[in-house]
Amino acid sequence: MRKSTIFILMCLFVGANAFLQGKANGEIYNRVVAIVNADVVTLYELNTRLTRITGMPPDALRRKSESQYLEMRRKVLEMLIEEKIAVEKIKEMKIVVPQSEVDAAIERVKKENHMTQEDLVAALKEQGQSLDEYRKKLKTELERRRLINYEVSSKIIITDEEVRAYYDKHKEKFSTKGKVRLAMIFLKQEDPGNQEEARALKERAGQIIGKIKAGEDFGTLAAQFSNGPGAKDGGDLGVFNISELNAEMAASIKDLSSGEIGTPIVRPNGIQIIKVVEKDQGGEKSFDQVKDAIRSTLYREEMNQEYDAWIKDLREKSYTKIIF
Repeated sequence: MRKSTIFILMCLFVGANAFLQGKANGEIYNRVVAIVNADVVTLYELNTRLTRITGMPPDALRRKSESQYLEMRRKVLEMLIEEKIAVEKIKEMKIVVPQSEVDAAIERVKKENHMTQEDLVAALKEQGQSLDEYRKKLKTELERRRLINYEVSSKIIITDEEVRAYYDKHKEKFSTKGKVRLAMIFLKQEDPGNQEEARALKERAGQIIGKIKAGEDFGTLAAQFSNGPGAKDGGDLGVFNISELNAEMAASIKDLSSGEIGTPIVRPNGIQIIKVVEKDQGGEKSFDQVKDAIRSTLYREEMNQEYDAWIKDLREKSYTKIIF
């Protein structure tokens, strides 16, 4: 593109948007911050996207951290430049997404988020968008996805051999530690040296276990008898790595399956009745269990590499100039 054409483009843009110009605390409300072939990126576009991504107005982000603000502004500007280049490529390839496809995408968004049409309109209004603006942005996004599919995705092939090789090389990633969810009824002994109290406590523990075996609910009994943590929540102790349990408790639950009760553990200060709520022995996952996840991982990695190379090539063939 000749420099004279670029100059004329900038003049036309500035003239058409003169009503947006102004100053607040020395800052211009809107101006050109980048030229991309026959298009431009404005300060308004940059600040709007920066706010949407960070959740903070640019001035607030800058006050919080100058370096973070400058880095995020650079990344967002690069993103906008790439989008402008992609839009030009979409026009060149005559990619058109019909309105019916946009409508279908909106319906999917509503369904996935359990929203009515009114809910969607209200949510967009909170974000400062109208439904028409959202439709246009969604249409552009669908066109970009189709472009990327034509230019990048369709050329990616992940073979079974690559998936298997990844599994063999990274088996440690597919090993999990054994985990267990436990619940407990704790019968407290007030006087650790009182043998009579200890005998009475053992008898009560036996009675409680008898009730559990007879079908009474463990959680209800915990709320009634337990003096330990989580009593009001059915004695729930949470999830533990099996390797983290002390030797005595680990031995008590070693051969138990989900839903089973262990042998009472006698402590100096009381008796613990342990229930295994859920149990996962852990171990190495088989190739068949993880092959789909591996294929997705390899696809994403390849997609990122191919996209970066593709957009870099487009950038090199485009005229871009950042104006700050």
